[in-house]
Amino acid sequence: MIKSLTAAAITALSMATAAPAVAGGPVVVELFTSQGCSSCPPADELLGEIAKRNDIIALSMHVDYWDYLGWVDEFASPENTTRQRGYARQAQSTMIYTPQMVVAGQDHIIGTKGMELASKIDVHKSKADSVSLKVKRDASGKLSIAAHRTGDVPSKMQVQVIRYIAEQKVDIRRGENAGRTITYHNVVESVTPIGTWNGDADLKVKADAPGDYPAVVLIQDGPFGAILAAARVE
Repeated sequence: MIKSLTAAAITALSMATAAPAVAGGPVVVELFTSQGCSSCPPADELLGEIAKRNDIIALSMHVDYWDYLGWVDEFASPENTTRQRGYARQAQSTMIYTPQMVVAGQDHIIGTKGMELASKIDVHKSKADSVSLKVKRDASGKLSIAAHRTGDVPSKMQVQVIRYIAEQKVDIRRGENAGRTITYHNVVESVTPIGTWNGDADLKVKADAPGDYPAVVLIQDGPFGAILAAARVE
């Protein structure tokens, strides 16, 4: 059942790749997952597929509330769990679960629902961004972030820098996935708020992003609201 579900989900996302040209920038998809969750590997595989697309920024957010079952997820952090809980509060929900995907900071779906994911991505692709965002990285690793508003925006947007590991294979020896080797994609290593912006004047700011990890800049309605713009640098 898990294999067929994953195959159907991947087919749905592959079909979505042939959609018309996008109106806005890349759509951010965050997967809340855990190495200790037996239902998560199909969603992890699905995220790996959409991570190949230029019109999507796929991020794997490993949470820590499965660690007590006998396998500590080396990628998990309480900050990722806090982020998931923040999204739940924003959606007026009292429940968090894995695997869960959050699309553009707004739509919450079960992480294995490929057809629903494809539909949500297409909806957000068709919308024009209210913020234009450009990011460059210099030789020292610093990011130059430039943005200006192109439509109506909230009064207190948060600018965040996310660092991630592009791919990592893990041999899981205990817990619900014991004996499995799973490849994880775009594993979030850190989420760093660097300031707020109200959109009245153009944003021009620099941020540290040392090391070899790729980086993503998000401009979001507060820490857990709609993602208004996103850009990635390798």
